[in-house]
Amino acid sequence: MTRTVPLVTIFGGSGFVGRYITRRLARDGWRVRVAVRRPNQAHFVRTYGNVGQVEPVQANIRDDASVARAVAGADVVINCVGILAAIGRQSFGAVQAEGAGRIARHAKEAGARRMIHISAIGADANSDSEYARSKAAGEAAVTGVFPDAVILRPSIVVGPEDSFFNRFAGMARLSPVVPMVGADTKFQPVYVDDVAAAAQKAVDPATPGGVYELGGPEVATFRELMQRMLEVVRRRRALVNLPMGLARLQAKALDMLQGLSGGLFSNTLLTVDQVKQLGHDNVVSEGAKGFADLGIAPVPMGIFLESYLYAYRPQGQYTEITDSARDLRIQD
Repeated sequence: MTRTVPLVTIFGGSGFVGRYITRRLARDGWRVRVAVRRPNQAHFVRTYGNVGQVEPVQANIRDDASVARAVAGADVVINCVGILAAIGRQSFGAVQAEGAGRIARHAKEAGARRMIHISAIGADANSDSEYARSKAAGEAAVTGVFPDAVILRPSIVVGPEDSFFNRFAGMARLSPVVPMVGADTKFQPVYVDDVAAAAQKAVDPATPGGVYELGGPEVATFRELMQRMLEVVRRRRALVNLPMGLARLQAKALDMLQGLSGGLFSNTLLTVDQVKQLGHDNVVSEGAKGFADLGIAPVPMGIFLESYLYAYRPQGQYTEITDSARDLRIQD
């Protein structure tokens, strides 16, 4: 009797977190359907498996028909889709709340046995942040259909393709000042492949459903993280904390410019909602289930930061050689 290879559909499977999940499940032998809005930009995921094992397909989580096609025949469905800023029709509600619910409904109708949903620490229906409220609404929509769904709530996710350390390291390369909002806000950065490992564990039906908060082994303030980044890139820069009031004014002006531009300008710099989020710590709650319950030991930042931030050093990959040559000249 021929054994059928299980199929997993991963929405956002070519994105920052999704590509790591795709790679892990392909190595485990799953057939992986990567559901994305632009499959022609996701062909690189094919290389994660054998010929035909990983297949990008078109799907828009705001569209019922495309979601239904993407989950057809799937044993497990994983939703990695999320946005940091609302732009046009890609609103927090449409993507992170309604989109998550739409995926869950069609996955259940298609006969999927399990759903894993990537949310975020800070998801709260009563939050002053629309982002956090939409994350909570998405969780509720998923568990309303899959009561035993696995909800993964990571703190800030970091790694080679991140938009956190890379963004500020890029600023440090060009500017003598690195601006911050909420310098004393605490984060618990988690390595992207550790989040993928959690999703890999979650597809196992033996893994209990529920919410798992995922944070790395280190808790640090925004300022401390920027100091750590500057040490790695070997640059001396002034860290300037913008008062919340001033940050809100700047964010409001940028949001207004986005609205007035008719979509020509996308505010990816600082939004009012992001300022609200930066006023709250982003760490694992006391007593929450987490990596330990999944049998995973998250790696510390020192293991991976230099592996990609070296590119922002004054001489990039040649910094070590340059420093060694300088030391030789001093000794001579």
